[in-house]
Amino acid sequence: MTGRTIDRAAADTLRRARDAAAREAWAEAYRLLGGLDPARLTPDDCAVFADAAWWTSRIEESIVQRMRAYSGYVAAGAAREAGLMAWLLFYEHQLAGRTAVAAGWLRRARAHLRGEPECVEQCYLAWVDAEAAQERGAFDEAMAAARRMAGIARRCGSPDLLAMSVQAQAGVLVSQGHLRDGLDLLDDAMCAAMAGELSSFFTGWTYCLGLQQAMACVDLERAAEWTDEAMRWCASMPEENNYRGLCRVHRVQVLELRGNWAEALAEAERACAELLPYERRMAAEAVYLVGQIQRRRGDLTTAGESYDRTHELGRDPQPGLALLRLAQGKADASATALRLALANGAEAGGLERCGLLAAQVEVCLALGRTAEADTAAGELRSLAREWQRRCGSATTLLHASAAAASGAVAFAAGDVGRALPLLRRALALWLELRVPYQAAQVRMTLAAADRAAGDDETARMELRAAEQAFRQLGAVPDARRAAALLADVRPGRPGGLTEREIQVLRLVAAGRTNRAVAAELVISEHTVARHLNNIFAKLDVSSRAAATAYAYRHGIA
Repeated sequence: MTGRTIDRAAADTLRRARDAAAREAWAEAYRLLGGLDPARLTPDDCAVFADAAWWTSRIEESIVQRMRAYSGYVAAGAAREAGLMAWLLFYEHQLAGRTAVAAGWLRRARAHLRGEPECVEQCYLAWVDAEAAQERGAFDEAMAAARRMAGIARRCGSPDLLAMSVQAQAGVLVSQGHLRDGLDLLDDAMCAAMAGELSSFFTGWTYCLGLQQAMACVDLERAAEWTDEAMRWCASMPEENNYRGLCRVHRVQVLELRGNWAEALAEAERACAELLPYERRMAAEAVYLVGQIQRRRGDLTTAGESYDRTHELGRDPQPGLALLRLAQGKADASATALRLALANGAEAGGLERCGLLAAQVEVCLALGRTAEADTAAGELRSLAREWQRRCGSATTLLHASAAAASGAVAFAAGDVGRALPLLRRALALWLELRVPYQAAQVRMTLAAADRAAGDDETARMELRAAEQAFRQLGAVPDARRAAALLADVRPGRPGGLTEREIQVLRLVAAGRTNRAVAAELVISEHTVARHLNNIFAKLDVSSRAAATAYAYRHGIA
């Protein structure tokens, strides 16, 4: 093959690679670009190669190609393009946990873009400024940076970065405690993604950040709706969609809460396969949720393995691990682990701290430490009140957890009058939120409180509903416990009759003779006569007809 033929073949391959990238056929683009001599690639081609590697989850190769693009832009004196590549290298190294390297690339991005006229690439620097100020608690500074980003994006005609600036503003508002305003802005950004107004890269980015924010705001309904939209978008994209795993983890969170455990396990397995090559921390969340389901199903050994793997991947396995230890009879170790987790995570809020506090209440009550449980329940109530003040909603996971914990503590302290309304409110909230496992757990405590109040009939109904929910979920240990308690709260037998006496009375009421009753029950006629004498005495009647009438009045016949 002559050199001219080779050049034509390479040019054709490069043309097809560029066309594949334009169509977002990233696997094809990656394959074609990977077959070319790197010396033939322009800085733009290297940038496309980096994108193709990123979309196909080859993060380290994406970094290599992006550095080549960066070097090419610097050599060509293309400051804006070099600044963008430097920022993207900052972002990729930051995601990988290489903070020092990331900081170096961010400084380079600033240096390249500092002297440039206003350009869209400067949005990225304003974005970083907003996030950094927000982390320091400098909210006015953070909002100013987010609005500066929005202004640049609007003037430069970038709907992508305008949507991201809206999300940045939403994040600042949420951090300030203005949850309702922040979530409204978040909805605006998510609608831009859903309406197809953004490029694929920023559509995925918007969905992922929005879902994180919705879960952090303990807004299950919002998270569920946007997760469905995100997964529909992922399904419409080529298979090499790098956002699938990230969005799928949030889907697993929603499925686990909503009791769709079989689907959650399947989705968690897919999420781990998609995420482990490049995003171990998000994969750890999926593994943790698998452990939660395994523990509740009674698979304690495999749950322990999942929690170990969660820790290995960089996520604290609490409170699931502490509740596993409680199930294994190691309540003291469980209580110690939760105290440490709460102390170490003092700055954590929302769903994370809510879960730790709810678990602490459960463990402390198991140990008889009612005062300590009451303190944890009190903090849950404070969190719920603060959340309601900030967003105006009193129907979040926080409020349900706070009511359940407070009701359980009141019952343990013997205050049934206070416990009952709290537990009923908790049950109503969990049912409204469609969180079946926690609802069934509350029913168990509510049944005990009902019994203590003398209402055995309501207790039976709660236990029956709890047992059914646990069985549907596959929560075998809880289902067995509910069944055992239900057997212990059987309806009282009319007139104090024994089970055998009820059997005899039922047959007598059906017109059977003593001989027929004896034959059917496989007992002697003498025994039947003795049972009848006891029945007459207990019911204060003197004839078979009167006993039969009693049987019909009381639903025995």
